[in-house]
Amino acid sequence: MRTSAFLLLLTFAATTIICAESTPAQALLILSKRDQTLAIVDPKTLNVVARIPVGKDPHEVIASADGKRAYVSNYGFGAYNTLAVIDLIAQKALPAIDLGPLRGPHGLIFAGGKAWFTAEGAKAIGRYDPSENKVDWVLGTGQDRTHMIFVSDDLKRIIITNVSSGTVSVIEKSARTAPDFGPPPGGPGEAPRGPRGPVGPPGGDWEQTLVSVGRSSEGFDVSPDGREIWVATAQLGTVAIIDIASKRVQETIQANVAGANRLKFTPNGKLVFISGSGLTILDSATHKEIKRLDIGRGAGIQMQPDGSRAYVSSSGDNYVAVVDLTTLEITGRIHAGQEPDGLAWAAR
Repeated sequence: MRTSAFLLLLTFAATTIICAESTPAQALLILSKRDQTLAIVDPKTLNVVARIPVGKDPHEVIASADGKRAYVSNYGFGAYNTLAVIDLIAQKALPAIDLGPLRGPHGLIFAGGKAWFTAEGAKAIGRYDPSENKVDWVLGTGQDRTHMIFVSDDLKRIIITNVSSGTVSVIEKSARTAPDFGPPPGGPGEAPRGPRGPVGPPGGDWEQTLVSVGRSSEGFDVSPDGREIWVATAQLGTVAIIDIASKRVQETIQANVAGANRLKFTPNGKLVFISGSGLTILDSATHKEIKRLDIGRGAGIQMQPDGSRAYVSSSGDNYVAVVDLTTLEITGRIHAGQEPDGLAWAAR
């Protein structure tokens, strides 16, 4: 009797180990705001392989460049000040990052080996260095609800949307040089009167240019060729196109996207997806609407890097829509928790 029970227990344990799914090399990450979890999804099967707790009011998620860790912003409109950290291989939560006075973290991007984030409550952006386990850089914006963020590959340009101010910040790195004050008044033997050469913070200084695009400027993306910024405005239902070289709005599209939330280019740059009241798809060349898909109240958008599919959160209906980028049809639904929002792609 005892032997049979022992064998049954071993069989159950073995079955549990076999059925446990490891994190795939290519994984879709889905945040559930209401459940306060991060779901790891196998894009081949669309199955959830793990759910990990991520703390209060999670909004956005990003994966490290090696695909081994994820960072989640605990937002709360400034009530919280942490980034949750998840070990994607071990499928477990790690100690959260305390951001101190940088409250209301929201937008995230991983660039140059570091996690960059917005901090609405502090009207600032910051950068977390995993190797040093500390925030190593902060820059104030002076704008209301600094929300989403993009950092260029060369780390010399930062773009952010400021929701309540209705602006886009184009922040560019500059090497400020002190003026030459001339020879010292007492002759060549005296010390110079002022500094010469590069001055400013370590790593250079930054210059911010504000571009007005209309209230509720939130979701945006940079075109794959790096020439344009497309910004959706939730209140106006428009899309402002900013020329990066001149840092000016060159066109405003009357897209009629109520409650526009997120905007993303397809990997080939030919289409633009806008979530809001449903999903609107624009042709990036003609700026014309191609299609609308009824997905309910849309939120996060994630493009599959190979250009085959897009994933769009339907927060109101508790699923993530899978959209075929060739047919522009919904081909599947992923149920990864209540009120899905932020999405990311992790690749090892």
